[in-house]
Amino acid sequence: MKRISILLVVLMTTPFFCFSQTLKDINKAIIEGLDEVAPFNEGLAAVRKGNQWGFIDKSGKLVIDFRKDLVWNKDADKTRQDVMGVRYPSFKDGRCLVKELKEEGIAHYGFIDKAGKIVIEPEYLNVTEFDQGNAIGIFSRKSFRGKSEIKVDVFDYVFTEAVVNTSGEMIWPIGERDNILMSKRRYELPELRAKLLSENLLTVKNKDNHWEIRKLDL
Repeated sequence: MKRISILLVVLMTTPFFCFSQTLKDINKAIIEGLDEVAPFNEGLAAVRKGNQWGFIDKSGKLVIDFRKDLVWNKDADKTRQDVMGVRYPSFKDGRCLVKELKEEGIAHYGFIDKAGKIVIEPEYLNVTEFDQGNAIGIFSRKSFRGKSEIKVDVFDYVFTEAVVNTSGEMIWPIGERDNILMSKRRYELPELRAKLLSENLLTVKNKDNHWEIRKLDL
């Protein structure tokens, strides 16, 4: 009778151990150590390790490796449509924001495509994500003026707020911008003064801080 009882216990516990082993196998992680996983957008989802983000596809494959230049803000201001409103990296119209620190440690923004290749160079001091094929950004152009009396290089800057397409072409100039100080000690992120309302409409804040509606004739 004792042998029969032992045999029954073995037979009853064997399926449990087999099932436990199966659960471990079928739940094996394909990417580990993640600090954050964003929702899918345009077939890709951003995943974070520390301060680096990468992208996975819907099979869970890491298709864009972890990198430091993707734009995100832990405390993003969702009322803003510029870089400060981006909570986590995502693709919009096949483009995702990246950041590069240039002279004086001032951030300039551009975009990568879904292959992780930079397709719009980081030349914008502030920019929106893409919507219906267009974005709005403040383009920064730098030119060498010469040397000062103490042999220090002197540069001129021109800033233009414009509508840009996914190829990086500025397709509609909105206006020149001034009072942007390109010194780390005095630099402040310039506010975008325009918003896209639709494919053909733009709203722009004028110098009197009143909004105007303008038509885009693209």
